[in-house]
Amino acid sequence: MNFSALLRLFALFSLLTGTVSCTTSYTQYVDPLIGSGGHGHVFVGANVPFGLVQTGPVQFNQGWDWCSGYHYSDSTIIGFAQMHLSGTGIGDLGDILLMPFVGNVVTDRKGLCARFSHEREEVRPGYYAVELEGSGIKVCMTATPRVAFHKYTFPENDQPAGVVIDLEHGIGWDSPVEGHLEWDGDKVVNGYRISSGWARNQEIYFTTVFSAPVLKLEMLEGTEPVEGNSLTAKKAYARIWLDISANREIMVKVALSPKSMEKARANLEHELPGWDFKATAAAADKAWNRELSKIDYQIADPAAKEIFYTALYHTMMAPSLFCDHDKAEGFTKYTTFSLWDTYRAAHPLATIIHPEKMEDFYLTMLDIFDTQGKLPVWHLMGNETDCMVGNPGIPVLADMVLKGYGNDPHRAYEAMKRSAMLDERGLKWYKQYGYIPYDKDPAHETVAKTLEYALADWCVAQVAARLGDDEGEKLFTRRSKAYVHLFDPQTGFIRGRSSDGKWREPFSPFRSSHREDDYTEGNAWQYTWLVPHDIAGLIDLFGGREPFLSKLDSLFVAEGDLGEDASPDITGLIGQYAHGNEPSHHIAYMYAYAGQPEKTASRVRQILTTMYRNTPDGLSGNEDVGQMSAWYVLSAMGFYQVEPAGGRYVFGSPLMDKAVIRVGGDRTFTILAHHNSSEKQYIKNIRLNGKPYHKIYIDHDDIMAGGVLEFDMK
Repeated sequence: MNFSALLRLFALFSLLTGTVSCTTSYTQYVDPLIGSGGHGHVFVGANVPFGLVQTGPVQFNQGWDWCSGYHYSDSTIIGFAQMHLSGTGIGDLGDILLMPFVGNVVTDRKGLCARFSHEREEVRPGYYAVELEGSGIKVCMTATPRVAFHKYTFPENDQPAGVVIDLEHGIGWDSPVEGHLEWDGDKVVNGYRISSGWARNQEIYFTTVFSAPVLKLEMLEGTEPVEGNSLTAKKAYARIWLDISANREIMVKVALSPKSMEKARANLEHELPGWDFKATAAAADKAWNRELSKIDYQIADPAAKEIFYTALYHTMMAPSLFCDHDKAEGFTKYTTFSLWDTYRAAHPLATIIHPEKMEDFYLTMLDIFDTQGKLPVWHLMGNETDCMVGNPGIPVLADMVLKGYGNDPHRAYEAMKRSAMLDERGLKWYKQYGYIPYDKDPAHETVAKTLEYALADWCVAQVAARLGDDEGEKLFTRRSKAYVHLFDPQTGFIRGRSSDGKWREPFSPFRSSHREDDYTEGNAWQYTWLVPHDIAGLIDLFGGREPFLSKLDSLFVAEGDLGEDASPDITGLIGQYAHGNEPSHHIAYMYAYAGQPEKTASRVRQILTTMYRNTPDGLSGNEDVGQMSAWYVLSAMGFYQVEPAGGRYVFGSPLMDKAVIRVGGDRTFTILAHHNSSEKQYIKNIRLNGKPYHKIYIDHDDIMAGGVLEFDMK
């Protein structure tokens, strides 16, 4: 048998068994610049999956499209920070800015600013490099989970060279409160930074080690020199001159800790004791390959493959580590929980491809509950931001419990109940009236709050049923029907209502106001469908399948003026369907519940092929910490979890020919789409493990058991 025949035999064996080649480089298919333009707001830089460190450039501009610190349209850099957010609608972090220099340098933003060209920029998973114009310095960086590793190559000239450590500047809302620097007289600078922003009380500790001798270190408060080898100030800087006479290539290691400078040093010694930059970058690439290989996605279109693996890459920016290597809490603690966004797809995807992380996610959420008396809403760097509406931590925790994760479901259930029974953020009125009246809650967004609380209550009810609490199941099932009170049969929309039952007037289903409306980043057209937990009940409110389907058809063709106060998040419009924002993400799949799976397939395929591109502006809205990309990953494989918890993945229209998902241990779940093409986008027949399958969804347990799901396309 010749070599070609062996390859064909191996390919056939892989097709039948679902095995994945361990030699494939999946990082070659990732372009981290996708989503760095437009309104994508993605992080650009170097990190490893779920790492505490995200080291990368911070640009001079500070507008909304610079929430991650970087936008593709920009050509400036003021430094390289060790922490960033990815895809958020609010800017924060940007902590511990380092900027290499030659000659004299001023420490304000303008003084640190350098220009660059994308032609002299290289970005790949775990690695970032750029050449700074003017100085000619080449900057390269990679990372371990808790350590950023920088390499600066200085030009050949006689000018002095060094690095500025800047503890003042951050990103977006971030504002310095206190910075501390201390030099040990050799190659080490330790410190911490306390700031207030989206995370109101953020603390991060660090240790910085240079590969070259420090000739001189100057402490500055703002632009004023300070005597001594330590400084504590709101505007704390260190200007460090390095001895580059023997080597123009200088390396810097920056280790982080949420606890102390001593812990930061211990993290450094544990994760990166040596100075092999090339090996560290290779290890980062290997870490990304290990995670990306959890799905072997096969499609003929190279652009679609690049979009898929970049999307998968973006789902692993967060949750990010928030503990030291010794795990003093007894488990691996995480932060950056963008739950209003991610409960919809990013966390359900994680339950499939990251089962080994579920226990730590679960324990982190319960630890947050123990600390603050409620489950997280939008938790960032040890702070509850209370950003967005509803109880989005409940669906995530309930989903894990219902899928069998977590070693103490009763403790989790108690946390859900107590979070749902608080009086804050409109819950007082929700419990009293069964919905939140617009004349009672001065914070507005009453429709969005009501609908989000209702779907979270449905999740609590499912856990109650699982644990045998009949009384709890009845209570939270009743509360989950809150949407009924806000449905106006005359207009066919869910809309704001007062405490005496009157509808808010004037009313336009198109109008959206970010400051004074009943909806959160949306309008009545989009929010009328936010009942993913009880689609049958919503169909009944419309008067049956036909009027429901007629209204749903109208959503995708309706056109109207959202108004000048509309949120910039309402993007990616198909009619009034807004794929650029999360409340719309389940809507295309609702056709299947009403007996028209072909329309689900048609709309899903349309969204997959028009709302995602392999260009810097390739996302139709904010990445939102993995949610936008998770929708693509799940939908491209042919299914999506519509109900907010429990693991029923509704079929849509698979985009690929084959996907092999590693679901834990040595098990794989293989999905085959026979005869798939742009012309054949509808599912004709389904087989599960060789047997005919007739449901409109597949259960989580069936996926995790491993096996083969086959779609015959037509």
